Amino acid sequence: MIHVGSQKSNVCETKRKRRSILFTQSLPQLILLSSCCGLGLLNNNNGVEAFGMTQTNTSPSFSTMFNKATGALDLASIAADIPIVDTNQNFDNDYASLDMTNKDDTTTTKTVTPNVGVLLLNLGGPETQEDVEAFLYNLFADPDIIRLPGPLSPLQSSIAKFISKRRAPKSREAYNSIGGGSPILKYSKDQAKLLEESLLDKYGLNVKTYIGMRYWKPFTEEALEEIRNDDINALVIVPLYPQFSISTSGSSLRVLQEEFAKKPELYKDMSHTVVPSWYERPGYVQCMASLIQKELDSFTDEELEMGNQEKHILFSAHGVPKSYIEAGDPYQEQIKECVSKIASALPSEEDGVHVHLSYQSRVGPVEWLRPYTDDVLNDLGKVKKVKNLVVVPISFVSEHIETLEEIDMEYREVAEEAGIVNWRRAPALNTDPLFIDDLSDMVKTALEEPAQSVTEVCVANNCGNVEEESLVQGMIENKAADTTEGAERFNGRLAMLGVGGTILTEMLSGKSFLHMFGM
Repeated sequence: MIHVGSQKSNVCETKRKRRSILFTQSLPQLILLSSCCGLGLLNNNNGVEAFGMTQTNTSPSFSTMFNKATGALDLASIAADIPIVDTNQNFDNDYASLDMTNKDDTTTTKTVTPNVGVLLLNLGGPETQEDVEAFLYNLFADPDIIRLPGPLSPLQSSIAKFISKRRAPKSREAYNSIGGGSPILKYSKDQAKLLEESLLDKYGLNVKTYIGMRYWKPFTEEALEEIRNDDINALVIVPLYPQFSISTSGSSLRVLQEEFAKKPELYKDMSHTVVPSWYERPGYVQCMASLIQKELDSFTDEELEMGNQEKHILFSAHGVPKSYIEAGDPYQEQIKECVSKIASALPSEEDGVHVHLSYQSRVGPVEWLRPYTDDVLNDLGKVKKVKNLVVVPISFVSEHIETLEEIDMEYREVAEEAGIVNWRRAPALNTDPLFIDDLSDMVKTALEEPAQSVTEVCVANNCGNVEEESLVQGMIENKAADTTEGAERFNGRLAMLGVGGTILTEMLSGKSFLHMFGM
C-alpha cells in the first residue's frame, strides 16, 4: 500500500470511489501493474511504517483482484483495502498507463509505465590482492559484525583498521590459493543475467537486475543509485542467502533500511518487497537434492565395498556465535528445517545413506553453533570408520573462499587424516538451471503476494538494534517488537563481547577470524 498525504486523502478517496479502471493487458503487464500500484508489493500487515509507506490493513494479492472472465481490474471496488494516494503529486498523475476516464466523470487520462527491478544482495569479496585490506576494513567496520557497547562505539573504525591491516597478509595467501581473488561477483553477475532471461522467457517480464554487495564493490549504495537513475518504481529485494541470519541477510537489509530512512524523498515513488529467506522453496530443495544425488551416484563399486555399501552426507553450514541464536536469530532453526527437507528428497538410511549436520568456521573462546565440522569429520572417520562422504555447503549460493579454501582444502585434509578416503563435495548452486528457474519463480511470486518491507523483515527477524532508534524513530510503534528488540539488543551485546574476545584471541594466536563471514 502506498502512503497517502493527509491533506489530499479526502479528495483522493472521493475520486477512488467514482472510478473504475479497466485493463485488457496481458498477465505479465498486470503483474507489473500490481507491483507499482501496491496490489502485491506494498502490503505490510503489522502496522510497520517505512519511508513513506504505511499499513492499515491487509491488501488482497494480485490474483484475487484480476477478473479473468472480464479482463478487468476495478481499483475503485478495492479502494477500501488499498488506499493509493501520493503526498507530493496530483492524484491524476499517479497512473500513466491506466485509463481513468469514467462515463459519468470527465477527468484527464494519465498513465504510468511499470518499471520493475530485482536487487540481489550478497556479501561481496576482494577481486584482487590489492582489494583485500580495504575489504577487511569494510567487514570489521560493520556494527552487525563487531557490535561494540555504546561508550566504545567511537572505536569501531580504529579497531577495524587494526584488524584489517594485521589480517591482510594471511588473507591474501588464502585468496591466492583460490586464484587470487573471490569469484563471488562473477557468479552473482551470471546469476543476475540468467535471472533476467528466465523472467522474460517464462513470464514475459522485462525486469532489470542489480547487484548490491555488503562489503565490496558494487556496494549496495551504488546499486541503489543505479536503481534511482533507472526510475525503478517496483523493486523486489532478494538476499542471496537461503536462510536468514542477522549477520548476513540482516546486515545487508539494514543498509537498505538506513538509506531509505535517511533519504525518504529519493524513494517516495518506489515500492518494494523483500524475500527474507527461501530455503523451504520446493525448487531450491529439488536443486540441492539433485546436486547431492550426482555426487552420491559417483561412488564406484569398489568404493562402496570399502565403505560397507554405505554413503554419508555432511551438510556444513557457516557458523555463528550461539549468542546470536539466543538473541532471536532464526538461522539455526531454518538450517535444520532446510536439511530435513533436502534429506527427505534423497535416499534414506534404509538405502544406506546417512545424513549429518555441522557448522564450520568458528574461532575463539566463545560458544558457537555445534557440532563443529572438524569435530564431526574426526568422529565420522576415526570412530564410525566412514569411508564414503559427500560434503554439502548448505549456506551458500556461489563458490567463494569458504567453499574453495576452507572446505576443499582445510576440511578435506582433516577428513583424509581421519580415514575418510573417498571424498566428494557437492558444488554450490552457482548458475545451475534448476536454481535459476526457481529464482525467477520466486521473483514472480513476490510480485503477486502481499509485500514485506525492509523494516518489517528486520523487526520480524530481530535484527533491528544498532542505532535503529535514531534511524527510524517513530516508524515502529509495536510494543511487542520493542520488547523483542530490547532483549535482542542485550543478548546481541553479549554476543559481540564474545566476538571481541575472539578478536583478541586471533590477535594473539594468528588464527583467521575471516571464516566466520564466509570469505
